[in-house]
Amino acid sequence: MLEELVIRNYALIDSISLSFRSGFNVLTGETGAGKSIIVGSLSFLMGGKTETDVIRSGTDEASVSAVVSIGKDNTDAMEWLKSRDIPCEEDTVIIRRNIKTSGRSSVFIQETPVTRADLAGFMALLFDLHGQHNHESLLHKENHRRYLDRCAGIEEEVRAYSKMFMELAEKRKTLEASYSSQKDRETRLELLHYAVDEITAAAIRSGELRELENEAQKLSDFEKLAGHVNSAADCLYDGEDSVLGLARRARNSLDGASAIDTSLTALQRRLEDMYYEAEDIAGEFRSYRDGLSYDPRRQETVDERLALLYKLKRKYGETPPEGTMSPEDAILAYRASAEAEIETLSGAEENREQLKAEITVLEKEISARAAALRQKRIAAAADLGQKVSGILKRLGMPNARFAPSVTAKTREDARNGTQAMVCGPWGAEDVEFLISANSGEPLKDLSRVASGGELSRVMLAIKSVLSSGDSIETLVFDEIDTGIGGEVALAVGEYLEKIGKYRQIFCVTHLASIAVRADNHFKVEKRTEGGRTFTGVGPLNADGRKKEIARMLAGDSGEAALAHAGDLILKYGKRGG
Repeated sequence: MLEELVIRNYALIDSISLSFRSGFNVLTGETGAGKSIIVGSLSFLMGGKTETDVIRSGTDEASVSAVVSIGKDNTDAMEWLKSRDIPCEEDTVIIRRNIKTSGRSSVFIQETPVTRADLAGFMALLFDLHGQHNHESLLHKENHRRYLDRCAGIEEEVRAYSKMFMELAEKRKTLEASYSSQKDRETRLELLHYAVDEITAAAIRSGELRELENEAQKLSDFEKLAGHVNSAADCLYDGEDSVLGLARRARNSLDGASAIDTSLTALQRRLEDMYYEAEDIAGEFRSYRDGLSYDPRRQETVDERLALLYKLKRKYGETPPEGTMSPEDAILAYRASAEAEIETLSGAEENREQLKAEITVLEKEISARAAALRQKRIAAAADLGQKVSGILKRLGMPNARFAPSVTAKTREDARNGTQAMVCGPWGAEDVEFLISANSGEPLKDLSRVASGGELSRVMLAIKSVLSSGDSIETLVFDEIDTGIGGEVALAVGEYLEKIGKYRQIFCVTHLASIAVRADNHFKVEKRTEGGRTFTGVGPLNADGRKKEIARMLAGDSGEAALAHAGDLILKYGKRGG
């Protein structure tokens, strides 16, 4: 559900922040006030394509953000977030999208950047937008099967079937791989065994490569190292004016001075500590210097070992993901993978018969389940078609005929020439919604027949049938009142109110008979200040709502119009804002 919406520098909007509630929400206002801008901003937030001309003139960037709560039954949206490691605190997400005059755009869900395509995919799980924009889920045939399954109440069955179908696909893939030629398998096994033996013989340990590189550096620059060490020894303890010698003389002198002037005692102790520290350093450094020697045989051993490790790294451990493992661990991981593949390939013959038997069992089960799903879809299609057609007659489409088509997927069986059922990941049939808007016209694809207003009414009819079980919580209708009035408008308002009991509805309308049924009423107004035009939106209280209904009825707020508005509100509407 859309809880908050913030729009900045979008078209004629300077800055708007709105809070919304559940139920039936309407947006009204005079022609040209900017109602379509609000819907356009929602389309922008839902991942719709846009141009830089939506940026308010005089500004560099337009942005739309929203706080959206996700219902507990919307498992698809929760899974989408989980699969991308996007947190959802208290079932609420913050979505932001902006566009700059340069054309660059950015999108965030929570604090995670996502692509526009990802945004559109996620928002399609939360919102349905119908009207002059291009987010109508009815135009995407893949959604028709989902709507029909929801009507049939078989969504859990379909998910279980789909899981089994994917299991069958994996087993078939494994079986096909097992039928690779014996020669190819033997060649692969030979390569794998060689790799395992080569890595095992190397007896690699983690961290070894870096240790050897450090030692190799030391051995190759031994002369320079020895020179620096000898120079440091001269300064520290060997030279005439070494640090240790000077510290010893200074210590003796200060001992004598402090015996005369006790105020020097503290300095004398500090100098004594420094002397002991210098003496300790000198002792450790002398041991290092005494043990320093060059062994050409050791350099040869290190170089050979490094060459071996570099070769194994190139062959088996090249470029592991940064921060995940060392080159040595990557090589050892390759060996573990190779050993697992050897086991799989070696046991291919033994496992093949068992795999074939499992596939046969799964194929029979999937065919039986697909046949059962088909019968339920056919029954649900007839029921949905009848109910939606009946509602459309009340929504100003008296001659409309709505019919979900359930067409079996088949292929010719080469063995006997008959048509065999073809099972897919969701069943063994294609589902498509067809409509005939006028008497005598054949059923056709929705996108070829329905206008924006008709498409909105078709969705309204479908949602009326499915309203209590639909997981999409927010529906936006932009053109639903196109070409209607009178009793039809009353019926449209009635159905919007009905769905509003289960879902959050937004409807842009010019008709008082629709607006009067709203739970929450927002007015869009355009004003001019300082030579600039602004579009604003705000909720109406009871008095403001009555005046707006009167304006929609008669174009003014005279006594007669106000009385009529009051009668409509009393008869059909809510008294609140």
